[in-house]
Amino acid sequence: MIKTAEKLRNKKILVTGAAGFIGSNLSMAILKSVEGASVTGIDNLNDYYDPSIKEYRLEQIEKTAEASGSGWTFIRGSIADKKLIEDLFRDGSFDIVVNLAAQAGVRYSIDHPDVYIESNIIGFYNILEACRHYPVEHLVYASSSSVYGGNDKIPFSEEDKVDHPVSLYAATKKSNELFAHTYSKLYDIPSTGLRFFTVYGPAGRPDMAYFSFTDKLRRGEKIRIFNYGNCKRDFTYVEDIVTGIMNVMSRAPEKSKGEDGLPVPPYRIYNIGNSSPENLMDFVRILGEELIRAGILDADYDLDGHMELVPMQPGDVPVTYADTSRLEADFGFRPQTSLREGLRRFAEWYAEFYL
Repeated sequence: MIKTAEKLRNKKILVTGAAGFIGSNLSMAILKSVEGASVTGIDNLNDYYDPSIKEYRLEQIEKTAEASGSGWTFIRGSIADKKLIEDLFRDGSFDIVVNLAAQAGVRYSIDHPDVYIESNIIGFYNILEACRHYPVEHLVYASSSSVYGGNDKIPFSEEDKVDHPVSLYAATKKSNELFAHTYSKLYDIPSTGLRFFTVYGPAGRPDMAYFSFTDKLRRGEKIRIFNYGNCKRDFTYVEDIVTGIMNVMSRAPEKSKGEDGLPVPPYRIYNIGNSSPENLMDFVRILGEELIRAGILDADYDLDGHMELVPMQPGDVPVTYADTSRLEADFGFRPQTSLREGLRRFAEWYAEFYL
């Protein structure tokens, strides 16, 4: 992280979705570790999930900024607001943009398609247009493992075809990659897309399985285990994700010319995951043990009695498994946090926040 921090020194950085799970952790990491960095965050603080968690994250960022003496500015607004984004870029003179603002959730996209088009398509287009008219050194943006759809080949490689999404959310993320490639080609904008694999950790998204399972188990309700427990997920701890993002931020794809004299798109895509998928049933048992350890559940809690095995949900896939060899080769980066350690940190945070 030291070399990465040196490369980001004195940079002006925009983080969209700054009150989100990954955005808030990234903002804090930059403020803590990068000398002279100035971070501007934007988020619309929508109510897709409990806004109090977003407010909590913003408070943590502000405390971090005060302790480090680094520059932090927050703007409440939507990246789908074209004038707001244009004004922000014109006045901000950003060196690096990290676009993490998006409407998340696979299942939610089935019933609420409009918000995905607004944020993930129109919002990302506005970011690209702003990078075109107010050039930046590097645009880093969130894609998703969901672009792999129903691919049977595992682990998922960046070289695999991603032409068969199984949810609207996945389709919007695939479109982000296509848009970014086009703008990189036409306007020589260095851009890197990151396909995230099941990010988890303290103050995470309440709609994610580990968080919603915790809520339900605490209330004595049953949790639904999809595909009868025959699922595997490449769970990746949020601090590992942030380290990976900062590595990528520090090195933009190089600009070059092709034989035709036109720009070769300075464009890259990376998987960023744990490259070690966990069986969902094993995950639930580890979570249960850590919730008991943290005092959230009683020591004699009947976990098996609170599980209901159900079929696969529309839009879901049975396995996510990242081939991260490209990221490791280019940056020497591999996640370090075990699932038990990560879930322990989550359980400790949950107990502190809710109990």
